[in-house]
Amino acid sequence: MSEAITVARPYAIAVFNEASRQGELKGWSELLQTATEAVLNIEVRSLITNPRVRKSQLEDLMLALCGGKVSATGSNFIKLLVESQRLILLPEIAAIFETMRAEAEMSADVVVTSAFDLNDAQKQKITTAMKKRLGREVRLSCVIDRDLLGGIIIRAGDKVIDGSARTHLSELANALA
Repeated sequence: MSEAITVARPYAIAVFNEASRQGELKGWSELLQTATEAVLNIEVRSLITNPRVRKSQLEDLMLALCGGKVSATGSNFIKLLVESQRLILLPEIAAIFETMRAEAEMSADVVVTSAFDLNDAQKQKITTAMKKRLGREVRLSCVIDRDLLGGIIIRAGDKVIDGSARTHLSELANALA
């Protein structure tokens, strides 16, 4: 894993620099996400790792799977990854790119996991609190996990705020033991 990230980093930096120069961070983000989804498909992955599949076939396949989202520069990038046999690194390249994009845009992706669906007022309160705490714009996404019983878990990058009932019950059980 760490080797893949090390190899992927120069590609991500190059893409980020080009996207910044073009003012197309969002467009590149969409392209990388679409290409990553394609690479994560089991059937596509088997073609990527198959030595009998020609590089030109892989290029055509990837460009077709990316649809109309590919600019000339994006097409060249996909072709470069195919030619250098680095197509399999797209998930790592996309992850590094998204981290760099969030830093450049002074934003953070915050995932809130709750036992029940949150209403708009609750979402707004969490967004405001996290914006103040992180000092950046917040993109909030919500996930429902019925196993939590109650409360919420907030994840922003490597920061985790665990206010779930399951965790509190576990801590109480440990204290009583």
